[in-house]
Amino acid sequence: MDRRQLRAARRADASGSGPTLGDRPAARFPGATGAFALFGEVLLVGLLMMIAGLAIVTLPAALAAGIRHLRRYLSAEASPAREFWLDVRRALPGGLVVGFAALVLALILALDIDLAGSGVLPGGAAVAVVGWVGLVVVAVALLAAAGAWTPERGWRGAIRVVPAVVAGDVRGALYLAATGVFVGIATWALVPLIIPALGCAALAVVAIPARRRAR
Repeated sequence: MDRRQLRAARRADASGSGPTLGDRPAARFPGATGAFALFGEVLLVGLLMMIAGLAIVTLPAALAAGIRHLRRYLSAEASPAREFWLDVRRALPGGLVVGFAALVLALILALDIDLAGSGVLPGGAAVAVVGWVGLVVVAVALLAAAGAWTPERGWRGAIRVVPAVVAGDVRGALYLAATGVFVGIATWALVPLIIPALGCAALAVVAIPARRRAR
């Protein structure tokens, strides 16, 4: 092996993207070689997702594109911003339907919670609990579907696999629920925090299933 090949081998070994030197196994996320670089990428994808999801009904498409962007980045694949916007365009047609349905459900549940707090509805406390649980379920379903979306599968196929994804990894579904709650609380506390919150949500959707493979 000449000097140039040795340098290339060392770079591949350090990133985990290729054959390793010695007996060290390949990294699970070869693109995440630096914590600061990963944090910056999470902020960047969060900003892109916020811009793409400003219309609210476009949020599912933004989530799907952001998740795919981070998957490419963590796998040490080329992940330019133009690929994100290409995924947004691909996910938008069906994503608008998903976004509209999720928005309607969220508004109905929010209205129930508001009415329960006003004392108009009998059994207001129970109605409020059901409303909050319903919002979390919507968030989990949205995150799971966005994580399952691909241009080949489409939104219909992505939604169909959500029950299997949740049933196959109940703890992972709870992690997704916590992720949805985190995004909601962060945004409620300070609206600009939606940028890192969305980026962290996309990262969580990528990382949660990977933890099972690691075990």
